[in-house]
Amino acid sequence: MSIAPKDTDWVSLARKSLKGECLTAEEGIAVLDADNDEVLPLLHAAYLVRRHFYGNKVKLNMIINAKSGLCPEDCGYCSQSIRSSASIPKYSLLDKETLLAGAQEAMARQAGTYCIVASGKGPTNHELEQVIDAVKKIRATLPLKICACLGILKEGQAERLAEAGVHRYNHNLNTSRDNYPSITTTHTYDQRVETVEKARTSGMSPCSGVIIGMGESQRDIVGMAFALRELDTDSIPVNFLNAIPGTPMEGASRTTSMRALKVLALFRLICPSKEIRVAGGREISLRSLQPLALYAANSIFVGDYLTTAGQDITNDHQMIEDLGFEIELNALQGGGDNYELDGK
Repeated sequence: MSIAPKDTDWVSLARKSLKGECLTAEEGIAVLDADNDEVLPLLHAAYLVRRHFYGNKVKLNMIINAKSGLCPEDCGYCSQSIRSSASIPKYSLLDKETLLAGAQEAMARQAGTYCIVASGKGPTNHELEQVIDAVKKIRATLPLKICACLGILKEGQAERLAEAGVHRYNHNLNTSRDNYPSITTTHTYDQRVETVEKARTSGMSPCSGVIIGMGESQRDIVGMAFALRELDTDSIPVNFLNAIPGTPMEGASRTTSMRALKVLALFRLICPSKEIRVAGGREISLRSLQPLALYAANSIFVGDYLTTAGQDITNDHQMIEDLGFEIELNALQGGGDNYELDGK
């Protein structure tokens, strides 16, 4: 039986989450179906869970687009895809010096995690060597957590990245298993799951997330959260589709601010201890409500994304300060502390 959103006790869902019990599909759908006047109580419940694991700390991540365009995959959301006619920079993998300079910029922005992202189905052995060379240099000089996002990994590649000092590997599921064929046909959902599992078995921290706004149903969104809970990913970037002109999804409806907040609350309640990151599209979907997102999420990207601009770094720092939250300066110190619920 479906739970009517107006009858749902959101704090009871927070308590259930903190006990390690998973929400039911009906409870998850109730979160997404909540009336807009329930968003603040819902965010309060999500915040109780967020505070328990992370207090008021915010993790900052910065992306460098290490290889742009030139991708043979047909992902409908992506401006770098072979199906896209978007006007974007196109270049092969950046050299070691440029990747190191990006890491130094991440430090200047107080980001604890530096994300090296390259377009393509997966890295060639030569590209892998280039990334490994850069990672070793960065690790020798800067106290940064390094995340790599290079596509689908072949046998042995995850182990080599881990050995070089890559802490985290990102490979997003993007959407639900059922919705996946409508988004991409040149690789499968299962291939993405396999790469996340390879990252884990190699010793790297698995990172995988979603893109909201690609025609998925409410049940699809809840299913995405369940899938990531089952995969036990340490970090979950929640993206909101930026419908870039020239991509097959050009003209898709924007995810509204209130819906985006409900989605973030859902992911916090279903994946309580995980790093929930407000990722691409936050400026487009959340607009002036961006600060509220941090009552559910505990991480954001700072600076630009892959082919789209992000919010000015001074605005991000100011937002965190105005909330009374604190930037986690050294991500190498690990995950969140446990903070008590204090009876609320």
